[in-house]
Amino acid sequence: QVQLVEAGGGLVQAGGSLRLSCAASRSIFGIDAMGWYRQAPGKQRELVAVITSGGSTNYADSVKGRFTISRDNAKNTVYLQMNSLKPEDTAVYYCKADVRTSYYGSSATSWGQGTQVTVSS
Repeated sequence: QVQLVEAGGGLVQAGGSLRLSCAASRSIFGIDAMGWYRQAPGKQRELVAVITSGGSTNYADSVKGRFTISRDNAKNTVYLQMNSLKPEDTAVYYCKADVRTSYYGSSATSWGQGTQVTVSS
């Protein structure tokens, strides 16, 4: 129902910063929570951060104090500012959106294609 386009991944040294963005192409009924997940090789996909439509946020313990999630509802875009990056942050980062599919609150989850973040030591 929507397309999520991610950008901002890349290769950085430990201690560096990156900002990821994820733009939703369209949403007829609106988007509730948006979040970022990551998956490292051989690991399960895990939640990094999530933000509700009202701006409430939650973070994985491993990124608290270093990452900041934000969103621009007018642009249907969510951001992840990543500071003080560590090699352990290396993963493919995926954008996720809970998209309302009807006026009555039905929803569906949309995923971005993923963007690679590599942090060198």
